[in-house]
Amino acid sequence: QVQLVESGGGLMQPGGSLRLSCAASGFIFSGRTMHWYRRTPGKEREWVASIASTNTGTNYADSAKGRFTISRDNVNNTVYLQMNNLKPEDTAVYYCNVKVAWTNYWGQGTQVTVSF
Repeated sequence: QVQLVESGGGLMQPGGSLRLSCAASGFIFSGRTMHWYRRTPGKEREWVASIASTNTGTNYADSAKGRFTISRDNVNNTVYLQMNNLKPEDTAVYYCNVKVAWTNYWGQGTQVTVSF
């Protein structure tokens, strides 16, 4: 079965950096576009970034452009989100996502808190 396991979250001061990881299994990772989303309490889940299956294309939400970088390792079935210059408004639970056979799959999420 499809499994997504996020890690790398934590508490960081504004201006700092974190690197999130999402280990994937149960599907042909190299054949799927991967996504990162985030959710803050009381808000809808927000799309952050996507990366095409063959590393040929990335897309970012306006809030992430210039600060976040999505990448993937198709050998180790892992997708990453490098987050630089973190801001308090980046505080959220971050999820990775994949659609397989018309079904959306989500990991359990990893908490990112940006605060002094």
